[in-house]
Amino acid sequence: MPAVHQVTLLGATGSIGLSTLDVIRRHPDRFGVYALTASTRVAEMAALCREFRPRFAVMASEAAAAELVAELADLPHTEVLAGEQGLCEVAAAAEADTVMAAIVGAAGLMPTLTAVRAGKRVLLANKEALVMSGQLFMDAVAESGAELLPIDSEHNAIFQCLPPARVRDLPAAGVRRILLTASGGPFRNHSAEALRSVSPAQACAHPNWSMGQKISVDSATLMNKGLELIEACWLFNTTPDTIEVHVHPESIIHSMVEYLDGSVLAQLGSPDMRTPIANGLAWPERIDAGVPALDLFALGRFHFERPDLERFPCLRLAAEAFCAGGTAPAVLNAANEEAVAAFLDNRLGFTDIPRVIERTLAAIAVGPASSFDVIFARDREARQRAREQIRRLTV
Repeated sequence: MPAVHQVTLLGATGSIGLSTLDVIRRHPDRFGVYALTASTRVAEMAALCREFRPRFAVMASEAAAAELVAELADLPHTEVLAGEQGLCEVAAAAEADTVMAAIVGAAGLMPTLTAVRAGKRVLLANKEALVMSGQLFMDAVAESGAELLPIDSEHNAIFQCLPPARVRDLPAAGVRRILLTASGGPFRNHSAEALRSVSPAQACAHPNWSMGQKISVDSATLMNKGLELIEACWLFNTTPDTIEVHVHPESIIHSMVEYLDGSVLAQLGSPDMRTPIANGLAWPERIDAGVPALDLFALGRFHFERPDLERFPCLRLAAEAFCAGGTAPAVLNAANEEAVAAFLDNRLGFTDIPRVIERTLAAIAVGPASSFDVIFARDREARQRAREQIRRLTV
C-alpha cells in the first residue's frame, strides 16, 4: 500500500488547480490535501475546502481571507491565512511533501521558491518562476535537494522522452535537439491585418485547451511558447539553438526529443492537463488520470508547420531575451503581463502586445540577475515602463 502524500496546491481555483484536485479525488488512498490557496474566488474556495478539508486555506488579500473565514465558520479544522506570507508558510510546511506550483505569473515566484528551499517535490506549472530567475532558481533546487518535476504538457513530454539520469545532461544522453510543439492558438490562420481587430473573447477561445485568460492570450500571441522556450532551456540545461518550435494544431504530440542516431521519441496524449499532473504526482509510477484513451483512428493524421515570427513576434522576443541573459527575461515577462492585462481590459490592441514588450526591453538596460532583490526591482521597473508604453499606444 503506497504512502499517502500530502499535497499543497498553490492556485487551487485555476484550471491547473482544479485538474489537480480531480486527479487527487480519484486517488484518496494515495493523496491528501494539506493546503489550498487562491486569489479572490471565495465561493469556489469555500466549496473546495468543504470537499477536501485542508489544514490551511490561503487567500491573496486580507479582505478575501475574512470572507472565507465567514464562509467556513462551521469548518474549524481549516485555518485561513492571507497574502504572500501565508502562501510561503504553507509552501514550506513540513507536513506536506508535494507542492503544486500553479499560481499564474510573477506572483507565483516567491511561494514556489519557498517550496524549493524547503526541499519539496515541486510540480512546476508556473513557468514564470524559471523565466524570471532561471539560474538562481535552479541553484536553489540543487542546494536544497528539491525534486523539480515539470507539469507544462510540453516540458513534461520532454521529461518523459529523456533518460531520468540525463535530464540536465543532453549531450551525454545523445540528444541532438528538442522539438517543442505549439498549438498555434486560435489565430494561426489570421492575416496580419485581421490580427489587429481580434477581441479578448476571441483570444481566450483556445481551440484545444481549457486554460485561464492570461495563458490563453499568451498562447494566441505565441508568448506562451516563448516563455516555454526559456523554461525548457533552464529545465534541461540547454540553449535556444537546440530547440525547434513546431506548430502542431492537433495538440496530440506534446513534444519530441531527437537523438544522434536519428531516433525521435514523442509523447502523445489528449490535450488534457490531468495527464502531466498525474505523471508528476505519482512519478515514477503511473496512475489513472481520468483521461479518455487516445483514438488515433479518429484523428487520422498530424500536421506541422513553422511558426510565423512576423505575425507572432513574441516567440522571437523571448528567444532574444534569453540570449541577452541577466534580467532581460524578467523584463520580458513583466512587460508581457502588463500588456496582456491591458488587452483583456480592452485598453490595448492584440498586435500592440509585442510592441509594448519590445519597447520596454529597449528602455531598460540589461544587468546581471545577481539576486532575487535585483530581479524584483527590474520587474517593478519593467511594469512601470510597460504601463507608460500602454498609455502612449491608447492615446
